[in-house]
Order: sequence, then C-alpha cells, then structure tokens
Amino acid sequence: MSNKLVDNNIPAHIAIIMDGNGRWAKTNSLPRIAGHKEGISSVRAITKKCDEIGVKYLSLYTFSSENWKRPKNEVKALMRLLLSTIRREIKDLNKNNVRLMTIGNLEDLPTNARKGMEEGLEKTKNNSGLNLILALSYGSRNEILRMVKNIAIKSMNGDLDPNKINEDNIIHELDTSKIPDPDLLIRTGGEFRLSNFLLWQIAYSEIYVTKKYWPEFRENELSKAIKEYQTRDRRFGKIFD
Repeated sequence: MSNKLVDNNIPAHIAIIMDGNGRWAKTNSLPRIAGHKEGISSVRAITKKCDEIGVKYLSLYTFSSENWKRPKNEVKALMRLLLSTIRREIKDLNKNNVRLMTIGNLEDLPTNARKGMEEGLEKTKNNSGLNLILALSYGSRNEILRMVKNIAIKSMNGDLDPNKINEDNIIHELDTSKIPDPDLLIRTGGEFRLSNFLLWQIAYSEIYVTKKYWPEFRENELSKAIKEYQTRDRRFGKIFD
C-alpha cells in the first residue's frame, strides 16, 4: 500500500470510539486516570492532523451515558479533566479556526464541567474550519428514544402527519441533525463492537478497528486508517459493474 494519502478521497467525517485508556495505563503500571490524561495528547494530535489534511468533521466518543456507572472517583476525575482540558485548549482551537460542538445530554454534566463546555461552544461558534464534535453523556439508543418522543409529540399536536414521516424527519430530530454521517468509524483498543455510538448515523460508514490503545493512537495510526478507507469500494447498497 502506498504511503501517500489520496488527497481527493479524504473522509469528510471521521468518528472515533476512543477505547483503551485504562488498559494502556494498566500495561504501563499507571493509575487509570493517567491513561485518560495521555489520551488527551492523542485527541490533540488527531485533531491537528485532521485539520491539516482537510477533514471537515471529527466526532469523538468522549463520555458515554453508560460511563456514569463507573466508580465515582473516576467519574469525578474525568469531569475535572474535561473542564481543565477545555479551558487549556480553547485558545489553540480558536487559533486554528476549529469549531467545538457537542452531542448527547450536556445537562447531565456537573455544573462546572457543563459551564466550561458551554463557554467553549460559545467562544468557537463562529469558527469555520474543522468541526470537533464531543459526544458527552451520549448514548445512541437514548438519542433515538428522544427522537421518537419528539416525532410522536409533533404527530399528536397535528404538526406532522404520521403517514408522511420519512428519514428527513428522523434526521432532523437527532443530535447530529446538522452534521453529515461519518464516512469512517475508527475504534481503538481492538474490540469489535459499536458501544451504543451513532447507531443510526453509521449505517454506511466504513469501519476500521486497530489493536492500538487510544493513548498510542497518533498521526501515523490515523494515516493507516485513512489509507485503508481509501482502498474500500463504498457502494451504499448499490451494485456497480
């Protein structure tokens, strides 16, 4: 395989399930939070690389709705890390014209973390470069449930004919209504599952799994994933001669 990326076939939207922080820490005889901190370095490196090569959207599975079930001390540490990271990185995001976005239930976050995130969203809202989308307290089943409820309410209120509900109506009610579906879904850590991430949106995404833990996933690993993507024949259910 060539070492050069095909410039006219860069995925517009890359979504990443960032898995393996804890296992990386254990492998290196470090506490779990050390894995999460090192994972921030990967976020920084991958965001920069995506911006450089022309990726338009980068979605990162940052904190799932199921992650609230983790030990309280770990959750508290993660929320503190989230807040400190946003405050530290916001200047560089603005400098590089990166727009910060979120999907999920932002109101579930502790007050300080939520306010810090909201400040980041506000400060970068006019940036026109890479869209960096953080999935926070996100679960795709919950997103779909909320979508169904919203459509049901509109139907009950007479604002939507149930017999005319189509995919556009569904897409409009999803957290990602203004975001195109991912072209490439990357999962680090070697596990072969979707973990309740963007279940509707990845219907035709190309999937790439690597055994590398997220703290080890840097520019070269991203290039490998994109090169593999560029060898795929995306048919979207169609048959080509």
